[in-house]
Amino acid sequence: MNEPTPEQLAAGEAHGLTPLMCAFLRGETDEELQADAVAFLEVFGTPEQPAPVYRSGGPRGVDVASSGGRGSVSAGTALYRERHGLDEDGKRPEKKPVPTGNRDPFAENGYSMER
Repeated sequence: MNEPTPEQLAAGEAHGLTPLMCAFLRGETDEELQADAVAFLEVFGTPEQPAPVYRSGGPRGVDVASSGGRGSVSAGTALYRERHGLDEDGKRPEKKPVPTGNRDPFAENGYSMER
């Protein structure tokens, strides 16, 4: 598929055509491209806008709001870090090693041999 030329884009944008539709316009002059754009709309109709995407809690989520929420984006970031135990760099703090005894890990407690 060929890319639309700047002339095709200019003629198509004036009539609300998408860049993909503009690539199909034919003509040598601006008047011919404009006439082809009008004919294109008569045959195929006006392109419909995509349906809006609704997000739960608004576009920024429930933790961050411009009014009535926790404040700003930085406040939401701080809350996230607090909830997930992250430091300022977004890393978890290092865990201290758990001391282990010198006993056999496979030994069972309470086992006695019958004689």
